[in-house]
Amino acid sequence: MAGIQTILLDLGNVLIFHDNQLLFRSMGERAGISAKKAEALIGGALWSDVHRGKLEPNEIRSAVCGALGLSLDSNAFDELWNCHFRVNEPMIRHVEGLVGKVKLGALSNTNALHARYFQAQLPILKVFDQLLLSHELRMLKPEPAVFMEALRRLDSAAEATAFFDDIPEYVEAARSLGFRAELFRSAAEFPAQLRRLGLGSR
Repeated sequence: MAGIQTILLDLGNVLIFHDNQLLFRSMGERAGISAKKAEALIGGALWSDVHRGKLEPNEIRSAVCGALGLSLDSNAFDELWNCHFRVNEPMIRHVEGLVGKVKLGALSNTNALHARYFQAQLPILKVFDQLLLSHELRMLKPEPAVFMEALRRLDSAAEATAFFDDIPEYVEAARSLGFRAELFRSAAEFPAQLRRLGLGSR
């Protein structure tokens, strides 16, 4: 079995926590509706379009505010839209220990506004070899094409690539393509997962 040459990480709930229910609750509170209603209004087709990059940043604000009946300037919207993120600090330290040992990539279903926010919060991403973001790729996990594009950009074979994600469906999709895919549970468990793959982390 080939040794691991590349580590491909999900971002949400791996390097940075995101609580979508907090997002929907906060949006709902601002709009005077329930979190469930807010999720119904901005989920589905609109959520998919946002994360497939079909909307520019100003169009995201316009579409979400329109769906919720809100009128927010860009600063107020950005603050609300990004209210549910929190950096997973222990994971940052683990990833720092991998720099220079393997290629590093990030693969995330995200959108332009969230990406702008978390890139500012995660300076570690500047040393990654590739950032593969769904709104730029116009593809979403678990579509096979997005995983194959990650391999192409990282110049890595599937069997030499470890993929970590917190969503079982995405892990299984990667495994079906030959990745050494692992379900991410916590920063505390991550070093043991690396050791099983033949890698160490401080």
